[in-house]
Amino acid sequence: MADLSPLVRWLDRTLDVTAFQDASHNGLQVENSGRVRKVACCVDASLESFEACRKRGADLVVCHHGISWGDSLRRITGIHRRRMAFLIRNDMALYACHLPLDAHPRVGNNILLCRALGLRRIRPFGDYHGVTIGFGGELPKAVPVARFRAAVARLTGGPVRSMDFGPPSVRTVAIVSGGAADSVAEAGEKGYDVFLSGEAKLSACHIAREHRVHALFAGHYATEVFGVRAVAGLVRRRWGIPAEFVDLRTPF
Repeated sequence: MADLSPLVRWLDRTLDVTAFQDASHNGLQVENSGRVRKVACCVDASLESFEACRKRGADLVVCHHGISWGDSLRRITGIHRRRMAFLIRNDMALYACHLPLDAHPRVGNNILLCRALGLRRIRPFGDYHGVTIGFGGELPKAVPVARFRAAVARLTGGPVRSMDFGPPSVRTVAIVSGGAADSVAEAGEKGYDVFLSGEAKLSACHIAREHRVHALFAGHYATEVFGVRAVAGLVRRRWGIPAEFVDLRTPF
């Protein structure tokens, strides 16, 4: 068992939650009575997630997409009331880490995607309000784009939407997970062969075509399981308490 306050301070430092201008209010969003026996990590702070974490005995939920964004909790009504009531009734704390968990150089979604895809010479990519939240790199050798797309599909476990406007064989890859389709412009400007993100959007198609870059979209959820899964491992090793990734996969 661990005390909530020092565990939260450690998460704040480890994930560097104050380093980013973010719509998410990163850090502790809902507290419990102060004790943590088990941590559950998940992508989304939904009622379904909370129920699944509770069934696993968790009293601290660490998520990527929290419940407090801008003034979203200005009124605690509707789904906000139901989510908050569930957490309080079951004495569960909620901790959120959005952009810091995309950008983290060790346990972030984007660096882990780069490593899992075998990229080398990894470097920062993806400007967001003056800070970089993604990474780019190179494959050991050029491969047909269909082979790279298949590798992404195997890694993320689902279909990959593809805007194929780049070269037949690819080597350089830029990655920003989740809903970062607009970053395809930066990928094109910097001469990458492939841009990989989660959610596609219409404007990205035109930009990819004009920059002659491949734009791959493997799902917002599927590209953002990596960070929270890694955080569960960090908690287990540092705090010696049970921590697990709870996978509530969605097709989006």
